[in-house]
Amino acid sequence: MTKMLASLLLASAVLAAPWSQAAPPAHVEQVMSKPLADLAGKEGLVLTVKYPPGGADDIHRHNAHAFVYVLEGAIVMQVKGGAAVTLEPGQGFYEAPDDIHLVGRNASQTEPAKFVVFLLKDQGAPAVVPVQ
Repeated sequence: MTKMLASLLLASAVLAAPWSQAAPPAHVEQVMSKPLADLAGKEGLVLTVKYPPGGADDIHRHNAHAFVYVLEGAIVMQVKGGAAVTLEPGQGFYEAPDDIHLVGRNASQTEPAKFVVFLLKDQGAPAVVPVQ
C-alpha cells in the first residue's frame, strides 16, 4: 500500500511539473465579420486575441491572409520556414494562406499580451485549422 501511494504521489508530481503542463489557451473574441462584395466568396474577419501569462496556441494554419497587430505586451510568432520573431505594441506580422503557424505565444510568463488579427478568408471557412 505504501509503495502504491508513493508511486501515485510521484506520478502526480511528474504530471504537475511545469514542463509537462499545457500552456494556457488564448482567449479569442470576434470583433466583426463582413462579406466583401467586390471579392466574390471572400470575407474579412477581425478578432482580438488575449494571451494570458505563458499562454500559447497549438500549431495551426488559417487558410487565409492573416495580419496581426500587437496592442499590449509582447508575443512570439513563427511560421514554418521562417524565424521566430518577438513583436511588441505597434508591430505587425503577416501569415500567408499556405503558412503553418508553428509558434504563437506570449513572450512573458508574468504579463498578458493582446493583439488584433485581420483575416481575409473564404466565407464560412473556419478562422483556425489545427495542424497535426
